[in-house]
Amino acid sequence: MSAPLKGRPNGVEADVTQSSVGELLGEVTKDMSTLVRQEMELAKAELRQEARTTGKAGGMFGAAALAGYMVLLFLSIALWWGLSNVMDQGWAALIVAAVWGAIGAIAFAVARARMREIRGLPQTTETIREVPEALKGNA
Repeated sequence: MSAPLKGRPNGVEADVTQSSVGELLGEVTKDMSTLVRQEMELAKAELRQEARTTGKAGGMFGAAALAGYMVLLFLSIALWWGLSNVMDQGWAALIVAAVWGAIGAIAFAVARARMREIRGLPQTTETIREVPEALKGNA
């Protein structure tokens, strides 16, 4: 089944044997343009849906982080009060603060080491830059 040519309504078959090469190339170009446009719209719709889902998941991670923070806060206060039964409250608070300071320092050192492992832009961006030249035939 062939595609309709200029001036023919959809659903009416065209006799491509009577069409010029220019008309056929024009139809192919138009069809490719339509296909690319539709694929781009579909990709945009999929990205919007993924962004909504990601946003909701991010909100839930935020709520979980807040809950975790509150648990750590109250556990720290409980530890402070527990230690204050065997020593002065000031020293107990200082010990709890020192423990959290050590945890923070270790987390910072690990994060800094991981950041130094980052190499910059992925190789995909380099490949994408080469695509226009490859399409022109200058690869």
